[in-house]
Amino acid sequence: MKAVQYRTVGGAPEVVTVPDPEPGPGQVLLKVAAAGVCHSDVMVMSLPAEAIRFPLPLTLGHEGAGTVAALGSGVEGVRIGDMMAVYGPWGCGACHKCAEGKENYCLRATELRIFPPGLGAPGAMAEYMIVDDARHLVPLGDLDPVRSVPLTDAGLTPYHAIKRSVPKLIPGSTTVVIGAGGLGHVAIQLLRAMTATRVIALDVSEDKLDLARRVGAHETLLSDSSAPDKVKALTGGRGAEVVLDFVGAPPTASIAAACAGVESDLTIVGIGGGSVPVGFGSLPYETAVTAPYWGTRAELIEVLDIARGGEVEVHVETFGIDEAPLAYERLHAGTIDGRAVILPNS
Repeated sequence: MKAVQYRTVGGAPEVVTVPDPEPGPGQVLLKVAAAGVCHSDVMVMSLPAEAIRFPLPLTLGHEGAGTVAALGSGVEGVRIGDMMAVYGPWGCGACHKCAEGKENYCLRATELRIFPPGLGAPGAMAEYMIVDDARHLVPLGDLDPVRSVPLTDAGLTPYHAIKRSVPKLIPGSTTVVIGAGGLGHVAIQLLRAMTATRVIALDVSEDKLDLARRVGAHETLLSDSSAPDKVKALTGGRGAEVVLDFVGAPPTASIAAACAGVESDLTIVGIGGGSVPVGFGSLPYETAVTAPYWGTRAELIEVLDIARGGEVEVHVETFGIDEAPLAYERLHAGTIDGRAVILPNS
């Protein structure tokens, strides 16, 4: 089968031919209908050799959806032909956090060398993939796998970040969304569907700001040094109740901190290496700073239900598997409209 792999440290992703996988006991073989392209992949491919904790080559793709093609022995709860989305943050299934349904915060994943697909384990950017356990599959039902596959990360991650702040997002509140790309444009829609907050979107790209307006942002601003003052002006000097930074780079983290108001939630979702100082006087009083990771399986089910109700739609650009390297080039250049999706079997 064809697969898109990261093969050598510092190299570009390559389309290669590898043996078809076969499911072992407890495993599920998925014929992949769609696989999302994400900045996390770029982050993995930029790591120095000493920071890579898994063997290469690695088949990429931590956003996956497809049909069940074969079952290993002992598998229950899924049937051949079912269309499924893959829940990506795999855990041990037995620790305290996994018992709470929070496999994204598995306490033993590092110890047991459990990696998400595409971020250490073989991923979805191939004609077939192995899912380690049926509990990591969620039925898609009548949802289009191509438009839905980004929801497994680009939908789940912002949903998890927003959900904890919902009590603050009452009428009259303001949320600042920094970065209106893959995750950010979904976050805007989720905020509109889940809350009564006013959404101010920030980005360095006019194209991304146009996308933000199209998906429901009330206000859009260029993400530069003047943005915090403009946010303060739009909020009567108060600042935002919630700030969501989907870039997470040092400049955006500084902007996020400057946009936050008293008793606000400042959530750094992006993996750009930025941080904010925390301590008395460094932020408005009682600002809570968090850096969440992905979301729970139950939250993925909730995100898919929101999509099923027509309240969120991911803007996607599709590529054949042979075009995957081009998709990564365009992602790196910032020219993808929404989310890139690879179609391995088309």
